[in-house]
Amino acid sequence: AVALYLACIRAGLVFHPLNPAYTVTELQYFIENAESALVICDPKSQSAMESLCNSVGTRSPMTLDAVGQGSFAEAAVGAVTPAVAHCEKNDIAALLYSSGTTGVPKGIMLSHDNLISNAEALISAWGFSADDCLLHALPIFHVHGLFVALGCVLLSGASMRWLAAFDVDKVVKELRDCSVMMGVPTYYTRLLNCDEFDRAHCEKVRLFVSGSAPLLVDTFHEFRSRTGHEILERYGMTETNMNTSNPLNGPRKPGTVGPPLPGVSVRVVNEAGQRLPANEVGSLQVSGPNVFLGYWREPEKTAEDFTEDGFFNTGDQAIIDEDGYVSIVGRARDLVISGGLNVYPKEIEAVLDRIEGIRETAVIGVPHSDFGEAVVAVAAMNADAALTEQAVIDAARSVLAGFKLPKRVIFVPELPRNSMAKVQKNKLRESYAELFRADGNDMD
Repeated sequence: AVALYLACIRAGLVFHPLNPAYTVTELQYFIENAESALVICDPKSQSAMESLCNSVGTRSPMTLDAVGQGSFAEAAVGAVTPAVAHCEKNDIAALLYSSGTTGVPKGIMLSHDNLISNAEALISAWGFSADDCLLHALPIFHVHGLFVALGCVLLSGASMRWLAAFDVDKVVKELRDCSVMMGVPTYYTRLLNCDEFDRAHCEKVRLFVSGSAPLLVDTFHEFRSRTGHEILERYGMTETNMNTSNPLNGPRKPGTVGPPLPGVSVRVVNEAGQRLPANEVGSLQVSGPNVFLGYWREPEKTAEDFTEDGFFNTGDQAIIDEDGYVSIVGRARDLVISGGLNVYPKEIEAVLDRIEGIRETAVIGVPHSDFGEAVVAVAAMNADAALTEQAVIDAARSVLAGFKLPKRVIFVPELPRNSMAKVQKNKLRESYAELFRADGNDMD
């Protein structure tokens, strides 16, 4: 898959990676919308993909398996390697799609300049060199594993220990020979749950990086206590690759994603588009060579998401402190407006996550006839926890204003996540949309 990606870049083709876990129905939308010229799939999926490609008018798929065998590899035998295609910096290099939590997914056009400028910025910011060895256990149909991890390795000449998936035992073993690890927060919590994992496994590691989902402050502190390392948290999105990063050399503030990377500008604005002072919550906007070209076949949506002076509206609510460090407090669509007052889920989650017995929470807004939206906390508990709903609410009462307190606390074994370990709050909102009507407590 990596060789295929690099071949597309070399030949001036547009690379369109897709999650292999997608169903045929999901794939039909992507292939049809992207107008794919060629689909390459695992040989095990050939029959289903053959039918799909026929139905959307795309040529028959070719196959490539995990060890490089298949009809695509066979057809390439004896082929003459073409010259490197000449590409302008704003030519499309890759087409990735948004998660589609608000309507159908949108195609995100990433240029050659987007990819190279961001890789260069990260290599500089994180001190990558040919002496590094990266432990890579991330999927490569996503920006994190494909462009961030591989980009840093390939452009710096570093080496890599690459795992097919995250396996705690394998990671603990391979870390002894690695200098950098990139992962999602779940990777770090799983390492901390491994009794064997300690400082001895990290003797050669100079940097642990976390992204794709918020890193809990407690995880940051526990990891530092166990290993002596402070996890470097950064912030990016499919449309922009990486925007900000805690520093390699300098204070890493838990709960923040650091200042902007070199060449990137960030600002927080109010609803009128006016820039806000430090420590005020507003909409986060980003500008720089890392920001995508626009949405595939959607010029109106592209124009809607960019300001007149070229900043991209990320859809995230954020605070920038007096030192320039950014803290993401939630997605704009996750903002809960209860009784006309804005409630930022991350603030409440930070309080609830500190309660003994709670492993992790997700705060959502649920329709309520009196308040418009009611604050609801969905909590994943430790197996031995004996908390009650009222006990959680009472524990938060001493810290949070009354309008921020959850009206209900729902206990679940695990929070639903997507392939990059992000909590799927859209699914939680759907699951509990009738909560108060069902309870008969709509006016509580």
